[in-house]
Amino acid sequence: MSRVLLLQGNQAVVEGAIAAGVRFYGGYPITPSTEIAEGMAKRLPQVGGKFMQTEDELAGIGTVLGASLGGAKAMTATSGPGFSLKQEMIGMACSAEIPCVIVDVQRVGPATGQPTSPSQGDVMQTRWGTHGDHWLIVVSPSSVPECFDLTRRAVELSEKYRCPVILLMDEIVGHMRERIELPDSYEGLSVPRRKQPDTPPKKYLAYADTDGSKVPAMADFGSGYRWHMTGLVHDETGFPKGTPAATKNSQDRLHMKLRDHEDDIIQVENYKTEDADVVVIAYGGAARTAYDAVDMARDEGIRAGLLRPVTIWPFADRQIQSVAKKTKCLLVHELNCGQYVREVGRAVQGMVPVHLYAKYDNEPATPEQLLEKIRESAEKIRGAK
Repeated sequence: MSRVLLLQGNQAVVEGAIAAGVRFYGGYPITPSTEIAEGMAKRLPQVGGKFMQTEDELAGIGTVLGASLGGAKAMTATSGPGFSLKQEMIGMACSAEIPCVIVDVQRVGPATGQPTSPSQGDVMQTRWGTHGDHWLIVVSPSSVPECFDLTRRAVELSEKYRCPVILLMDEIVGHMRERIELPDSYEGLSVPRRKQPDTPPKKYLAYADTDGSKVPAMADFGSGYRWHMTGLVHDETGFPKGTPAATKNSQDRLHMKLRDHEDDIIQVENYKTEDADVVVIAYGGAARTAYDAVDMARDEGIRAGLLRPVTIWPFADRQIQSVAKKTKCLLVHELNCGQYVREVGRAVQGMVPVHLYAKYDNEPATPEQLLEKIRESAEKIRGAK
């Protein structure tokens, strides 16, 4: 049985988290993500979970990491200013390999910017915000139903690969309402579980790659397995070891545990790209405009398509290169001054022209505005013949 609801994207995130088995939330309210905290405060006690409103953003993610070390699936949510404050702890989660989900509902910046206006200005910060050569996963929904599905997937990826996963939203997706169909009960849904040790406590090595996946088994604190957690470079025991060999081995495994599994992690959606001359690349709320603009361009005889990255990081090099080989032009549409477009240009290496439609005036683009940019790209193709 199922139920049909009219929910905000933020509310769908709450339901996705509950369905995925999240039982701890620690955080501090901030527009435009506050509905997530409010929803988790209501829902978690109903399923035996714990909600903690902390004194600030730093404490919020600190409680999440502590809960995760104790075995709970844990989540927090914020927006740009709070996300900036969480960066040091995100680095800790990457280094110590602590699963957690961080929702960033983007708003206009820098600083406090425009709290209720849409933006996609945190894209590069999600990848490079914390220091060091870290790797993590970022996924971005474009609809309310996808907020539910991708929240569940974010929890799954975090538990599976022992890393922080960022659910990157924007004010458009967080605050809009759409029809969503949810099961009456989440009991039949699969709940991800992190890999548990299969050795006795005295033989357990907290960071040993025992099966070749490069993802170590993780014993819960308090379960009888004693292990050392640190942000310092460490060896298989978890204790600090800063030799060149230990440093390289640690960095290699942290990178390769995601790089080796990119086929499992990276998702993109192709919409009418098979014969497209102009392919729009857009994600999150900006992609919603692109669907209509592509259809409108097709009505005018312009062969347009859309490639929507669902996984923002790791970057979908192979998938974008595949589309670039078949098309004549890429048009990247972002609600910022131009961030993801730089990675697109790097990936295609001059195979086709890469144009940018940057919208950063507190308002999303209309389909008509994006259509005009598609027309301009099509005209440049004709002029190049």
